[in-house]
Amino acid sequence: MTDLAIETAGLVKKFGEMRAVDGVDLRIPTGGVYSVLGPNGAGKTTTIRMLATLLEPDGGTATVLGHDVVREARQVRARVAMTGQFASLDEDLTGLENLLLLSRLYGYGRGAAKQRAHELLAAFDLSDAANKQVKAYSGGMRRRIDIAGSIVVRPDLMFLDEPTTGLDPRSRNQVWEIVRALVGAGTTILLTTQYLEEADQLADRIAVIDQGKVIAEGTSGELKASVGSGAVKVRVADPAARDEVARLLAESLHAEPVLESDAASISMRVVDPTAVAGALQRVGERGLVISEYSLGQPSLDEVFLALTGHLADKEAAA
Repeated sequence: MTDLAIETAGLVKKFGEMRAVDGVDLRIPTGGVYSVLGPNGAGKTTTIRMLATLLEPDGGTATVLGHDVVREARQVRARVAMTGQFASLDEDLTGLENLLLLSRLYGYGRGAAKQRAHELLAAFDLSDAANKQVKAYSGGMRRRIDIAGSIVVRPDLMFLDEPTTGLDPRSRNQVWEIVRALVGAGTTILLTTQYLEEADQLADRIAVIDQGKVIAEGTSGELKASVGSGAVKVRVADPAARDEVARLLAESLHAEPVLESDAASISMRVVDPTAVAGALQRVGERGLVISEYSLGQPSLDEVFLALTGHLADKEAAA
């Protein structure tokens, strides 16, 4: 028995000359949510696939719930579940038919399979869509039915690989509630994501991965504390003036500005919070209007930028 759900040492996976995973070390305790955070192409999904026994490592070792992923793959598979970035159910079947099929494959009798399917549909707020084909489901409904199919038999450990990619905010919040419910029922969750807010909301601990390597690990608070004493967030009245405001703040505070997805918002780490007032005064003297600002702890966006030199979501940044 072990208190660790996952332990890896020097885990490596190569595709030709490219090292997709380049010496990953992880120690993930049982219980709660552990998040692997990084941009597309960082090695998150490849790491998950090795831990789920879908890919064999080219180097290093990995154990899941005390079992070696290579020598004891069957024992690992008996205790884990995995939900990837895309729905893996039969889209021509209804939601109910998919869950009935999976329940029978897991060994449920006819009556027990029907009962379990309806329990899951009710738990995931899908009873009204039970007799609709999955291909007619919305993106959020697909994610929920996919997760439901993964817990026909409740796993000890569940891999969630970017489960909210492409979802609207309401559907994303629904998935978050499902994750919290799974943890409350005793399942350990390994969550990969490129959404910093998601890791901040759900994870007990976070590993930041970039270019196949773990470059930082800790709680959200520990990671934020590691990169600076504070952060200033500014919202300009005129989005067209954002670049000029960012330039002035960068000059005054000697820090790299982060242009948020909101076209009027800027954030940056600051070493000396007392310098912020003077920087804002300089902006005002140029006739530029700031509608609101705040000074507080750095966000995970700033943490990731400080650690890697680029934003977590490279596609969004582009």
